[in-house]
Amino acid sequence: MDPQLVDQVLELAIEIQQIPAPTFNESKRGEFIYERFIQENLMDVEIDEIGNVLGRLPGSGSALPIIVSAHLDTVFPIGTDLGCKRLAEKVTGPGIGDNAVGLAGLFGLLWELNQQQVTLNSDLWLVANVGEEGLGDLRGMREVVNRFAGQIQAYIILEGMALGQVYHRGLGVRRFRITVNTSGGHSWVDYGKPSAVHELAQIVTRLLAIQIPEEPRTTINVGVISGGISVNTIAAEASLDLDLRSEDFAALDELVRSVEGTLQESQSPDVGVSIELIGQRPVGEIPQNHPLVV
Repeated sequence: MDPQLVDQVLELAIEIQQIPAPTFNESKRGEFIYERFIQENLMDVEIDEIGNVLGRLPGSGSALPIIVSAHLDTVFPIGTDLGCKRLAEKVTGPGIGDNAVGLAGLFGLLWELNQQQVTLNSDLWLVANVGEEGLGDLRGMREVVNRFAGQIQAYIILEGMALGQVYHRGLGVRRFRITVNTSGGHSWVDYGKPSAVHELAQIVTRLLAIQIPEEPRTTINVGVISGGISVNTIAAEASLDLDLRSEDFAALDELVRSVEGTLQESQSPDVGVSIELIGQRPVGEIPQNHPLVV
């Protein structure tokens, strides 16, 4: 790519990065992308009912369309200092790589096609989708896939941290919220009664003791813990968010069964344990010799 275009992409990425866009609160960033799509003279520019931004670059032929997308949301909450620095060989700042650069890459693609005077033989849809991170559970791309109902030649996803690399395998993910409930009480008067916090801590220890395979690579992570209301109470409720991942569906399914078994063993008449599915992504891949990969 022309160095001048690279510079334009980076400048746009910084501009995008300065707009807060935590998952479920991407609207301001989406409106910015919407206006930029219009400025680029894309056709059928819209913000759909859940916040995805779409625009179409018409092609010259009748081949099925191609979708190139990048997610709008970031893991950083509202109020995060979004200070950004651009050095000679590096740009740093919260969310610049994930995924402001990816979003700017949508425009970089447009600019490169225009500069090279390339006309595709199919329509090209550019999509800035919501809900990729965390509990967003890919809701934006699920909506896009449902909308086009298989009438698409290919989906290509831009991730700012992965530019220059091709990922052709998708990890399977299951996410759960595990909640412990007890009667609670006062830390002195009711000492000896089960504490939801204490019970949850023991559950974490048991979960991390589960044997997981090195191959296929499989992981388990407790990402969030919450519970209790004060330092001098026996907690009546506590919860954690659990993230399970694997390259293989069977290995992931086996890990889920192990987690469920661990939770069953943790229950008692005085301790209630519940599990809620809060996210899931299927395992998937395309061959290394696929045209999109090679």
